[in-house]
Amino acid sequence: MLEANQILLLVTLVAPTVGTIAAATLPAEGDRAARILATVAAGVAFVASVLLMLSRSTQVLVDPVPAYPYGIVVSPWVELDLPWVPGLDLRFHIGVDGISYPLVVLTTLLTLLCALYTCWRVPDSGGGPARGRHLAALLLVIELGIVGVFLALDLVLFFVFFEVVLLPMYAVIAIWGGERRRHAARKFVLYTLLGSLLLLVGVFTVVASAGTADLVALSTAAGPAMPYGVQLTAFILLALAFAVKSPLWPLHTWLPDAHTEAPTVGSVILAGVLLKMGTYGLLRVAVGVAPAGAEAVAPVLGVLAVMAIIVGGLVCLAQSDLKRLIAYSSVGHMGFVLLGIATLTSIGFQAALIGNIAHGIITGLLFFLAGAIKDRAHTGTLRELGGLRETAPGLSGLLGYAAIASLGLPGLAGFWGEAFAVVAAFSRGGPFWIVLGVLAAVGAALAAAYFMRMLRQVTHGPPSPAVSSLAPARLVSVELASWAPLVVLALALGLVPALVTELSAVPVEALMGVVGSP
Repeated sequence: MLEANQILLLVTLVAPTVGTIAAATLPAEGDRAARILATVAAGVAFVASVLLMLSRSTQVLVDPVPAYPYGIVVSPWVELDLPWVPGLDLRFHIGVDGISYPLVVLTTLLTLLCALYTCWRVPDSGGGPARGRHLAALLLVIELGIVGVFLALDLVLFFVFFEVVLLPMYAVIAIWGGERRRHAARKFVLYTLLGSLLLLVGVFTVVASAGTADLVALSTAAGPAMPYGVQLTAFILLALAFAVKSPLWPLHTWLPDAHTEAPTVGSVILAGVLLKMGTYGLLRVAVGVAPAGAEAVAPVLGVLAVMAIIVGGLVCLAQSDLKRLIAYSSVGHMGFVLLGIATLTSIGFQAALIGNIAHGIITGLLFFLAGAIKDRAHTGTLRELGGLRETAPGLSGLLGYAAIASLGLPGLAGFWGEAFAVVAAFSRGGPFWIVLGVLAAVGAALAAAYFMRMLRQVTHGPPSPAVSSLAPARLVSVELASWAPLVVLALALGLVPALVTELSAVPVEALMGVVGSP
């Protein structure tokens, strides 16, 4: 008999599944009803994810015990472990703890907001408005895959959910994207397939050596017990696979094209939560399973992280397209997340976790706003968007708010991930890490420069011809309903970072026990 908390855990996966089937199978004349139904399903999943917080009190921290001699053991808040493929000893093992929970809630929230957005506006697909139900259904499939990745406590199950996202996101870009949507979608698929192949080989390497696919066991006893060579090989394979998905420099080139051509809801999901699959996998799977490999490769990861921050900032300074600039800013922000992970410190891990959440909130809001501007002005070129504050002051003000949150202004969500990552680099000590910390701080200054440049070009000056046509430009209720939670969360997380750090403190301590084990 399943407990109430286990039922809630299943609902976060079952609700999107049921919603997908219902929305996709309704006839064309019921297109709007299908989109509303998909929104309801996304809402059910969101409510279930929020209610999982009630099970937080069951989390326990246990000192090293004979069964797990290499580290401490953290019991998930709630978990479900059922036979899946008994002949291959594979299990449907899912659970949630303080590391995965904020990402689960972020995923269900952004999916709900995107589904709500489709109830008002569906981008042209060349197949008429009836295709809206298919877009809503695909968003729910993507939600299923991403939430499954964050809940999976079995490596094989993790891989399966990881792959679920691929084809639906390809379809969203290829069908509802811009003029070069098919090129962007093919590039996305090619890069992602490469990452999937590396992930498959990495998973096979770990399971073959450790004799288990259970992530709880692998992150306590089996991982450190694997030979050093196996750990090094497994970590490199897994890190490369997750670097493609994040994406981390220099494997990021698919991201700007995908963001530029994707519809608004596709960009929000892509930046808000899909990229987090890579950084979450790097921390939870690669570091947790192969800590000796992580220690060996950490300096390389640190250099790549700083390169992403600097290169991403410099490229943003040269961008002329609004969505492309926001896309490249993600490369820099993911660089800060990677730097935090590379330090292999508790401060660095916390920086990565809060940086992930902050980026999802802020960049999701930025892409919503960029889509609204492009829909109204029919252009995303910066030089053609001048004077926005004169004709659309509300939209201009929200864009300014999101921009200063993204550049890391203290008091808003973007500050903590960047600040903690730099502090973590300095805390490692030694000239190497101190230099990386200084360069990362310089990269943060670049973020301020390119966002201020963007605001000057878009919001200030006399209205351009494209922007003049916006008057009077009013925000509709569905847009405000989709954006408001992100506006509030960007401020709330900036003022109270403990909303994330307190949840993850215990599992981060457990992870440090594994990383610091002999």
